[in-house]
Amino acid sequence: MDHRLRSKGKTNVFFGFSTAEMEKMDRILKESGELPNSEIIKKLTSNFNRSAGRAGKPILKWTEVQKWFLDRQKGLLSKDTSLAVPNNLPHAQKTGALKNRNETFDTSKEEKVIDLSKLEFEAKSSDDAWYDVETFITHRFISSNGYEVLVRYADFGKEEDEWVDVKNVRERSIPLEPSECNKVMVGDTLLCFQEKTDQARYYDAQVIDIHRKLHDIRGCRCIFVIRYEHDNSEFGFSEKVLRIEIGQNVSVY
Repeated sequence: MDHRLRSKGKTNVFFGFSTAEMEKMDRILKESGELPNSEIIKKLTSNFNRSAGRAGKPILKWTEVQKWFLDRQKGLLSKDTSLAVPNNLPHAQKTGALKNRNETFDTSKEEKVIDLSKLEFEAKSSDDAWYDVETFITHRFISSNGYEVLVRYADFGKEEDEWVDVKNVRERSIPLEPSECNKVMVGDTLLCFQEKTDQARYYDAQVIDIHRKLHDIRGCRCIFVIRYEHDNSEFGFSEKVLRIEIGQNVSVY
């Protein structure tokens, strides 16, 4: 598998949104017929930032995504007055709680069937990094390894399709907010961003030490010392708790 497409570019500087991101936002706006609320926008921004197609590119702010929707809404309104602008237009906030991914399906007693189409997954590639799964193409059984699935990664073409052991597929990780840093404990496994001169990817890492500090107007000031599982390198996260994500293989909620 050619991983050069997943390497961080050294010369090209990215500004704005990719075509895939704009198409997705446009589809959301047209299907709903109204501006998405701040909670949906924050979740969408998190998905964009975690996608393999944004590796090595600037991290998006949710207010930038919100502005795109506002500008696009104005353009559509000039052509179609059927799109209604809600009175309670969300205002920009510094932080906000991200809806738990488990709430994407109804957990009431009356509803016992889980709609798997609403679940999102990530898979561990042969390079030990985790990427968002766009779709599962097919599966097969290998006597020596068990079941494998052929996955297509989000923002990658069919030439990057890869057979992955089902044990290396999990529900997509949940981003942490600064106010949720108390959920992280020593020994937990987290999905963490690792940026090098030639690449930027997400890997599993174990928390080996935590220095708790008082939060201030800037948010979380705690320092999390982690050890990446793929290369045993250690790193201290400070002010970057938003780039740490809880993996579904961890009991931290």
